Amino acid sequence: MNQIPVTVIGAELLKAELQRLRSTDRPYIIQAIAEARAQGDLSENAEYDAAKERQSFIEGRISEIEAKLSNAHIIDPRTLNAEGRCVFGATIEVEDLDSGDVSTYQIVGDDEADIKSGKISISSPIARGLIGKSVGDVAEVMAPAGLREYEILDVKYI
Repeated sequence: MNQIPVTVIGAELLKAELQRLRSTDRPYIIQAIAEARAQGDLSENAEYDAAKERQSFIEGRISEIEAKLSNAHIIDPRTLNAEGRCVFGATIEVEDLDSGDVSTYQIVGDDEADIKSGKISISSPIARGLIGKSVGDVAEVMAPAGLREYEILDVKYI
């Protein structure tokens, strides 16, 4: 399986979620299933069905996170020496040449992406357009709204 790039913070968030699922959510749902079983006839027991469905979701999410962590390639942006180029983990300040708006983005893994906090997925169109560029370069990005041009103003590894 291919390695999945993830920042140090993203890996810590996945580990914390896995810990919560194993230590809190799993025992809670096991207890809920036991209580639903105690109510009698399982064929007409909606609480039992809901608890089993929730258990299935939790077990699936645990497996998914374990697989991601086992295939994770953890990258610490502070240790990068990419000579000013846009790479995974870099924080990039760009200017939209059409509107003049200045934005700052960090290129992160798919699970970490959160546009509201300025974190964009490595597989997003804007990140793919920025990768490999340096300060002063113009990146052309094919967005859903059409072709956009972004000038790279600054690249930081923080």
